[in-house]
Amino acid sequence: MNIDLEHFGLKDVPVDPDSVFTFTEGLAGFADCRRFKIFHEEGKATVFWLQSLDDSALMFPIVPPETLDLEYQIELSDADCALLGLERAEDATVVVIVYRDDADGGKIAANTRSPIILNLRNRRAMQKVLQEVHPTLLYRAR
Repeated sequence: MNIDLEHFGLKDVPVDPDSVFTFTEGLAGFADCRRFKIFHEEGKATVFWLQSLDDSALMFPIVPPETLDLEYQIELSDADCALLGLERAEDATVVVIVYRDDADGGKIAANTRSPIILNLRNRRAMQKVLQEVHPTLLYRAR
């Protein structure tokens, strides 16, 4: 499988099907986009790119929350774990989508209310919309 990375001006970039993350329910607002690949620019491993394989124009910058001095404690329901096929907590990792907040002078901001949970073992993923976020030094969420 190959994909064009329009944002980087790259064409026919090979994608190993075994490295694709599947979002069974898609992402908020993009329910039809379910297959994603994570890329990063060579030499710039701070920001990664979540590239849709179903819509080549759809790509989100993502970072581990620690990059922004955030820490999550997220309680996943049994249904969440089943959706992810998650059997061990150590198989999961969390990332957040970042964006430039034009309303705040172009500062970089993160979507802290809807982190992405990745099961690194089986490549299933979901966007977890949190009901409660307690903004302290430690983010606690449900």
